[in-house]
Amino acid sequence: MIKRRTQTMDGNTAAAYASYAFTDVAAIYPITPSSQMAGLVDEWSANGKKNIFGETVVVKEMQSEGGAAGTLHGVLQSGALATTYTASQGLLLKIPNMYKIAGELLPAVFHVSARSLASNSLSIFGDHQDVMSTRQTGFTLLASSSVQQVMDLAAVAHLSAIKSRLPVLHFFDGFRTSHEVQKIEVLEYDELAKLVDYDAVKAFRDNALSPNHPVLRGTTQNPDIFFQLRESINKFHDAVPGIVQYYMDEINKITGRNYKLFNYYGHENAENIIVAMGSGCETISEVVDYLNAKGERVGLIEVHLYRPFSAEFMLSQIPKTVKKIAVLDRTKEPGSNGEPLYLDVKNAFYGVENAPLIVGGRYGLGSKDFKPDDVMAVFENLKLDNPKNDFTVSIIDDVTNKSLPVSDISIDPTPEGTIACKFWGFGSDGTVGANKSAIKIIGDNTDYYAQAYFEYDAKKSGGLTISHLRFGTKPIREPYTINRADFIACHNQSYVNKYDLLAGIKNSGKFLLNCIWNEEELNEHLPASLKRDIANNNVEFYTINAVEIAKEIGLGEKINMIMQAAFFKLANIIPIVDVAKYLKEEVEKSYGSKGQKVLDMNYAAIDKGFVSMKKIQVPESWKTANDEEIKKNSEVPEFIEKVIFTMNRQEGDKLPVSAFNEREDGTFPLGGTAWEK
Repeated sequence: MIKRRTQTMDGNTAAAYASYAFTDVAAIYPITPSSQMAGLVDEWSANGKKNIFGETVVVKEMQSEGGAAGTLHGVLQSGALATTYTASQGLLLKIPNMYKIAGELLPAVFHVSARSLASNSLSIFGDHQDVMSTRQTGFTLLASSSVQQVMDLAAVAHLSAIKSRLPVLHFFDGFRTSHEVQKIEVLEYDELAKLVDYDAVKAFRDNALSPNHPVLRGTTQNPDIFFQLRESINKFHDAVPGIVQYYMDEINKITGRNYKLFNYYGHENAENIIVAMGSGCETISEVVDYLNAKGERVGLIEVHLYRPFSAEFMLSQIPKTVKKIAVLDRTKEPGSNGEPLYLDVKNAFYGVENAPLIVGGRYGLGSKDFKPDDVMAVFENLKLDNPKNDFTVSIIDDVTNKSLPVSDISIDPTPEGTIACKFWGFGSDGTVGANKSAIKIIGDNTDYYAQAYFEYDAKKSGGLTISHLRFGTKPIREPYTINRADFIACHNQSYVNKYDLLAGIKNSGKFLLNCIWNEEELNEHLPASLKRDIANNNVEFYTINAVEIAKEIGLGEKINMIMQAAFFKLANIIPIVDVAKYLKEEVEKSYGSKGQKVLDMNYAAIDKGFVSMKKIQVPESWKTANDEEIKKNSEVPEFIEKVIFTMNRQEGDKLPVSAFNEREDGTFPLGGTAWEK
């Protein structure tokens, strides 16, 4: 297999890149977390980038989601291949047009960074609630589980839409995949152009509404023929699984990968398996490897083609030895007898002799982290004589008692040689931008695999940011936040009293603190819990006064270049001479238009960052440092103290369902911000 071009990018960029190749017109309207896809297509179009047809994509930004959907529909009827990018309520506003687009056999493609729907609260984060609201529209639904899959299956989506005459909704997990940065292999436009069915493209264009060959389309029908007309499209949907697999096979030939409608991963004689789709499959596959290496027989069915649901193909992939199946849905359907994927899998086994026991559960709503220990809990449940059905993982449900108990076995299936780094930053201080630059430098200039993910406070500017970077010699299949870190940096000294900064740091890990304190002042200002974490984990502790350095140089509060240089110095991944070169090249890209003075200030920040760290000699007394007694304010309302303050400490994951008793409608008391301050 020829070595392919690699590039470090996030899921949104991968989808935008692949979709641009096949698009004549993009009808767009921004909504988090899909806006970046539309923004990139708009930027590339403005710069004259050509698609595989040798044309620049025409971009139409509308004033609403409904406007974008209507424009898309009209453009398709005029014979142009059209694409849009959306999520959440934005997708729901397109549903009326989706029925028309599918019913009229128009090959649209929607790229959806799947996101929660607002209910008793609003969340901008990821799950499959929006996509599941469209499964009855007639669209083909195609799921990607990783950034690499987004690149590859986005192409499959467009190719299949053209061939099948049916629209495709290609989806991947909002934020978790859309904003995760990975080093991936890039599909080239010239090789994608060879895969297009140009006869189908011509037939589509010839069928467009035109005054040169007028027809009547979009009629109103009575009970005599409406039913028959709806049933007439069955053959098109029946053909979709074969068409999608055909194009998966074509991509497999190009890349050497092995895409199927349903991919089985695990022991060939597995007894217990999980069925899932989306980024959670990466975590599950990692645990499957871990358990099978220890003598268990487990596996995973990773769903790619969700609609039409090919029960026949799914059954052909499941080992005959399977006795129990857990189906995981990243959505919630109150009042249903089970979530959608669970019901589809159950239905697929209807009438099958010696069918396995099948249970279903929910995970990952609102981007709730789905970690290896959660997968362990699911497999532990399957070992029971009577596994719990209708369960949840990752939370504590002490009201309806649906949650699975946390597994007694905490595992770390991370491949040997993977380095995990965590950065606590302040919204708008440049930390996130610097870490995006850092991971691209590592990914694009070394043989390391690289991954980055960024957690944002909803306040964004001025709020907390946590950056998670991993790099190593083996592919990284860890779509969850870092809970075992080799390196942790804190870019804001006030955080030492607010958060558990070193939770999960490995023994002999490294900790870099940006602060104005000298060694004596550190002893005075650091809380006892942080001192104990440093001393008892043999942490190499460094400080740097990036704030003072930035002021001296003239950068004001922008400490990002200083801290980035310090990270590279401590991480020791790339020779410093090369790091300096790469960082200064990034500075030229970012600030070249702002003049030589700005460039020189940033160059100085890099040079200072390499040499301004101080290693702290950790006193033996820190191992047994005593906590100071904290006086509780008796005036703080109970909800503020037990819920809001817990959330502010970044420990909201520990809150049980019962914490929201009598607040089920989402009503919170006023005054929370005042108590925060």
